[in-house]
Amino acid sequence: MQINLTHKTLHFKKPAKTSRGAYTTHDIILVSISDDGYQKIGLGECAPLPDLSADRAAYTRLSDVSALINDALASDDYAEFLRPCPALLFALESAMYDFTKSPMLYDTPFARSEVGIPTNGLVWMSSYDDMLRQVKEKLMAGFRCIKLKIGAIDWDEEMRLLEFIRSRFSRSTVELRVDANGAFKPDEAMARLKQLARYDLHSIEQPIPQHAWDDMARLCRESPVPIALDEELIGISSIKEKQQMLDTIKPQFIVVKPSLHGGMSGSIEWVNEAQKRGIASWMTSALESNVGLRNIALLAAKVYNISPANATRIMPQGLGTGLLYTDNIEMDVELRGSQLWRCEVDE
Repeated sequence: MQINLTHKTLHFKKPAKTSRGAYTTHDIILVSISDDGYQKIGLGECAPLPDLSADRAAYTRLSDVSALINDALASDDYAEFLRPCPALLFALESAMYDFTKSPMLYDTPFARSEVGIPTNGLVWMSSYDDMLRQVKEKLMAGFRCIKLKIGAIDWDEEMRLLEFIRSRFSRSTVELRVDANGAFKPDEAMARLKQLARYDLHSIEQPIPQHAWDDMARLCRESPVPIALDEELIGISSIKEKQQMLDTIKPQFIVVKPSLHGGMSGSIEWVNEAQKRGIASWMTSALESNVGLRNIALLAAKVYNISPANATRIMPQGLGTGLLYTDNIEMDVELRGSQLWRCEVDE
């Protein structure tokens, strides 16, 4: 078995704006595993995000990454060894499962191209006119779950966008999610949440910055809009820490991102611990290329047991990011309307 690493810089079609700033490029490392004759290849993606990923500093040089992988594979449990490095753990786990075509990922209706995964339509922060254009495009494409990034443009204009959607579509027709990326100050958050409640939202992701557990717990108790934790999960790797955070904050939802939240194994832990507490979850990509997107979709299909019988009832996942880059990597997944499908099945 051979492991090869390749660095690639992805270029966004237009800046991907959040309340933390804008991304124009994204540096990733592709991890490929092959047999001696290159007849079998497994592919994973290590795609940490600057100033956000807990393990960003570990990937300054390919030689450092190679050494870290070798140390992990020489240990008794590589997943346990790489707990502090979720982006690399996700890449290595993905490549390993892909190389072996493990039933863990490939024994599902989605992997067999029998069902698509419901996906939300993501509307990026921009000017009011551009965000309105994005909303209309998503609705025309058939999305019935729209997620808007908020907290960067004028607040009144963001409310006008939500008003535009709700004046035309009820909650039973279009589900609305918003993501603040921690943009609200704790002392202003409740007032903002009360304003948002007028638009019958499904949820708001990360209204205030992470690590303010007492403030977040209070908001989760009192907010008229259900709260989903996202950035709050970053850097929490042990089972004990996960249990402590969930028991302290008691959110209504968590949003699980394998590159940020513990790789595949760590993401499964998050989902399981949340389920024990009656906390719902969905899975989302974190600006990976199509390589990471495909592997997250395979994992989500397994974790949430997505099948033709229940696909219409599954909570939409955050997997609509395959068209972000000018130089994305061609893979065997494609967005068909509002669903992500696997478009080829390996022989």
